[in-house]
Amino acid sequence: MTTGTPGPRKIDTSKAHPARVYDWLLGGKDNYPVDEAVGEKLPPEARDAARQNREFMRRAAAWLAEQGIDQFLDIGTGIPTEPNLHQIVQRVLPTAKVVYTDNDPIVLAHAEALLVSRPEGVTDYIEADVRRPEEIIEHARGVLDFERPIAMSLIALMHFVPDDQDPYGIVRNLLDALPSGSYLVLSHASSDIFEEQSRRVTAEYAKGGIRLGFRTRAEVVRFFDGLDLVEPGVVTASEWFRSTPPAPEESGIYAAVARIP
Repeated sequence: MTTGTPGPRKIDTSKAHPARVYDWLLGGKDNYPVDEAVGEKLPPEARDAARQNREFMRRAAAWLAEQGIDQFLDIGTGIPTEPNLHQIVQRVLPTAKVVYTDNDPIVLAHAEALLVSRPEGVTDYIEADVRRPEEIIEHARGVLDFERPIAMSLIALMHFVPDDQDPYGIVRNLLDALPSGSYLVLSHASSDIFEEQSRRVTAEYAKGGIRLGFRTRAEVVRFFDGLDLVEPGVVTASEWFRSTPPAPEESGIYAAVARIP
């Protein structure tokens, strides 16, 4: 079952948007010249980072489904790019429920056609901003059972929330709403692996009107305070796996999965 009613929304094509720049980096077509202008100025490694993020999400989601987790809250969904999260987890657990959230209307415009659940399961979507976590949780409670474990994914999202917007408080508020046994899946651009490249990416996004808050490994680890990290802990996106290791490659993205005790 698929729920949610995107309806007509006004899409602002005068300013670049992270979800549409990300779509361009992944080779998608659902972006505008203003987004392409930002993407073209980024170093080529930015495309690798976008791909690594998606691959990490797929490995983590599949592993969680294999552990029996059948409820997912995906915040900062991005423009649908197959396979989407619900397709991955519903291959393992056809009855799995997934709530997608993004603050770009173009994402929701595609949701009705592309985020279609298997008949046994549920997909739902809401246009909302992670900086208003209460709205997201309120909506998700109408779909997910908050008495049972939920996997919450924040894939390549929190580096779009600079320090002056309280990123750690936002994540803590979301985690506090989840029951024991739930999981946090998070990937985050680093500021300390390829320092010059990180500065260049931050500067180019800023020219497009998008503020970034890339962080060190220690700063990314803070998002997992009080949680039980799943092996191998906080590593680069290309190093995180639970079964078959991916091909070795450098990555400027940190990634981890952790359980709420």
